[in-house]
Amino acid sequence: MDGMANQVGRLSPAALRGALRIPRPPGVRLQRGIAIATVVVQAAIAVTGSVVRVTGSGLGCPSWPGCFEDSWVPDARAEVAWLHQWVEFGNRLMTGVVGIVALACLAVMLLAEPRRRRVIALAAAMPAGVALQGIVGGLTVIVGLAWWSVSIHLLLSMALVWLAVLLVRAVGEGDEPARPVIAAAPRRLLVVAVALLPALLFAGTLVTAAGPHAGDADTPRLAVDIELLAKVHAGVLYAFLAALAATGVALWRTGRSATRPALWRTDRSGSGDRTVWRRYGVLLAVVLAQGTLGLVQYWTGVPEVLVSLHVLGAASVVVATAALWVSTRERGSPPGPPPSPPVAVAARAAS
Repeated sequence: MDGMANQVGRLSPAALRGALRIPRPPGVRLQRGIAIATVVVQAAIAVTGSVVRVTGSGLGCPSWPGCFEDSWVPDARAEVAWLHQWVEFGNRLMTGVVGIVALACLAVMLLAEPRRRRVIALAAAMPAGVALQGIVGGLTVIVGLAWWSVSIHLLLSMALVWLAVLLVRAVGEGDEPARPVIAAAPRRLLVVAVALLPALLFAGTLVTAAGPHAGDADTPRLAVDIELLAKVHAGVLYAFLAALAATGVALWRTGRSATRPALWRTDRSGSGDRTVWRRYGVLLAVVLAQGTLGLVQYWTGVPEVLVSLHVLGAASVVVATAALWVSTRERGSPPGPPPSPPVAVAARAAS
């Protein structure tokens, strides 16, 4: 047992900072900043991946992990256009940036005091997700950009974006059990909307899989009528919007029926959390903008630039939905750093 305790002591935040010669633990501002950076890069890699698709550069680097079997970087080859090589290679470099930010995020959370299990778990999911994305990326090249492999790639990115938003929230809140700050009716309706979000994203990947942008001119497309898939995607979007609209109505009705002057009931105070209402408005606006963009794509024959904008919009919908989700519950205030040894000793002496 003593040996195990010694090992844990060596891995403590103070021991790690001492080994790295870091004078003080990272503050909440730094933790929040690196968490926000993680959200940004996780969304950005999805957008750069879409650029690879619309430019037909998916096999610009036909090997993996190197660009070619005999070269790690782009090389002048008659069989592969120079532009396609650099677009695909640039996306792989972006993966490296995402990995660096993810590792930095985990390191910051490990060095912070007190060390918080939920924050560490969410931060650890970032480099683990990047590693998994690297495996999926290699598989995508090996199977020749098969539509299902590309769909998995995008959906994993969206899942990591969601977890990164949860991490941003976790840094700024406590570790108490989650308590709802809105009434039961809007909570249930929001659960329905959140449950529809993966279906909405998946339906979108199917539309792309059957569309003209395969990532490479010779890649087979999903053999399903694209108009049918577009209608299915639109139907899921309408259901998602209906769930959001019902959530808004329930928020308004529960607020009006409350005896205290809050927008909606809370379980702890009568102040009401207006952040929930603001984030609801942002989400509704983002979803409407994304739906409008999808209609424009459909009417204009899916131009390349709108595909990348649509992927950016999808990431924005995920961010806005996750931000609303975490704002509907609270876990108290974040714990402060423990007192330094002299302060702790003085406090014990005074008592």
